[in-house]
Amino acid sequence: MILALIAAASFVDWALTPMRLSSTPLDFSVKPGSTARVAAMQIRDQGAGLSPRLFYWLARLSGKGTQLKAGSYEIEQGTSPWQLLQKMARGDQSLLAVTVPEGWTFKQFLDTLNQAPGLDHDAQGLSATQIMQRIGAPPGTPPEGWFFPDTYLYANGSSELTILKRAYHAMQRQLDAAWAARQPGLPLQTPYQALILASMVEKETGKPSDRDKIAAVFINRLRNGMPLQSDPTVIYALGSRYTGAITRQDLQIPSPYNTYIHAGLPPTPIALPGDAALQSVLHPAATRALYFVARGDGSSAFSDTLAEHNAAVNRYILKRSP
Repeated sequence: MILALIAAASFVDWALTPMRLSSTPLDFSVKPGSTARVAAMQIRDQGAGLSPRLFYWLARLSGKGTQLKAGSYEIEQGTSPWQLLQKMARGDQSLLAVTVPEGWTFKQFLDTLNQAPGLDHDAQGLSATQIMQRIGAPPGTPPEGWFFPDTYLYANGSSELTILKRAYHAMQRQLDAAWAARQPGLPLQTPYQALILASMVEKETGKPSDRDKIAAVFINRLRNGMPLQSDPTVIYALGSRYTGAITRQDLQIPSPYNTYIHAGLPPTPIALPGDAALQSVLHPAATRALYFVARGDGSSAFSDTLAEHNAAVNRYILKRSP
């Protein structure tokens, strides 16, 4: 009898004790048709310190096991398993979503947030410098590249700055982890340089299978002291002046982002890179290629020498027979 009372008291204590969360707020989804145990496994795998076995018994003993509703949820630090169970039984999942694709610019992310329904648009009217200050970035941090492209769930009435802060910290985590596991001997001195180059690879890649080779071309060029000659950096420099095609005059634009006339990396990223681009930059393909050109079908042709590259340009860009 005493052991049963102790076990019951321990169970109640567990049910009322806040869970450990990998991040706060924690977003998670439960698939339709999930039992209480399966739902708890999904929640645990998405970052909550939750025991599937105990959650199953909590749901069963409370009579709420058949009331759990699938969907997307958000919980804050301090949420207990009992509070989570009640939330899911109510179907309290009034979450909206904003999606940030890889390769978008900070401005595109901000414009999307400004138009997203259900948000407190507290970033509107703030300068980029003010936004970075509000989300806790070090003074002088430029915004471009520092927000991880992903789908962010939010509750009605949430703050734009809160989502920006979540995306900022998500990129910090991704970059730190990727940099820590980087291939040795790369001509990159800091994680920020990797972020800059990853943004270029993100914009240059048309076919995912080419991504590691594109990264390798830029790495090889950095090693050899060659200009990177990346069209997306010129497009970024042109901004609203870009008309859809780069001219010879555009390639002479006097901007630090013009990698045709300035050696090395541009001063900041030119887009928001995804994890795949970061991994490619820090684990490039083993190739001596120094050039690549678009074939016109999304893929690229790679060349080790200028003569080979010129032949590829004749074939794929100028449409001339060899």
